[in-house]
Amino acid sequence: SRNIMTKQRDILIKNNINNAIADKILNIVSRQISISDKNEESIKNAIKVIIKEFLGSPYEIDMSTNRQKVFFFIGPTGVGKTTTIAKLAAKLSLLNNKSVGLITADTYRIAAVEQLKTYSEILGIPLYVIYDPEDMNIALQEFSDKNYILVDTAGRNHNNKSLLMELNSLISNVEEPEIFLLVSLTTNYQDIVNIIKAYDFIKDYKIIFTKSDEATSLGNILNVRILTSKQISY
Repeated sequence: SRNIMTKQRDILIKNNINNAIADKILNIVSRQISISDKNEESIKNAIKVIIKEFLGSPYEIDMSTNRQKVFFFIGPTGVGKTTTIAKLAAKLSLLNNKSVGLITADTYRIAAVEQLKTYSEILGIPLYVIYDPEDMNIALQEFSDKNYILVDTAGRNHNNKSLLMELNSLISNVEEPEIFLLVSLTTNYQDIVNIIKAYDFIKDYKIIFTKSDEATSLGNILNVRILTSKQISY
């Protein structure tokens, strides 16, 4: 049984599950399964159940509400915020028949504004560009008739404190914002840990994983879930 456990541990590690988390999972397994039942099949099934419990159920945007909801998408540069916003905007407007407004505060990169502008034209969804956190209120007045407002923020170099402060003041202009932190599955674990630390001034957020199609493994989904204990979303 020890060999089976070692083999299963190797499989977890090969999928980039953090060592400590792999050990934690296998400790739970060895507590749960009696010695007589420790065959490969039962151990594999136990691991699956534990991982599923750790991951929890994903968060989805509430479609039933009539209150206006404002969603912020935050995270480092190049993580895929603008594309994610376009996908969600399309889903909300085309599939769920919701009225949607787009706001971009990412005026550091002209390309990002252009990209969102293109999406907004294709989807027929209005876009408001803000250059200053205080402009947030004007943008929200513009969109007072919209159910859902999706806000693109500048890709933060998470070592740049002043950009993080700016993000903070942007979010504080909104009552009850919903925040999604985007994490690319192509990022290595240590960099992810640093990113999560940089955003710890934001108390409550959900996590969206991007670039799963480009990632060599999906272990960081579990790592980040356990590291942050935040709910996973799309």
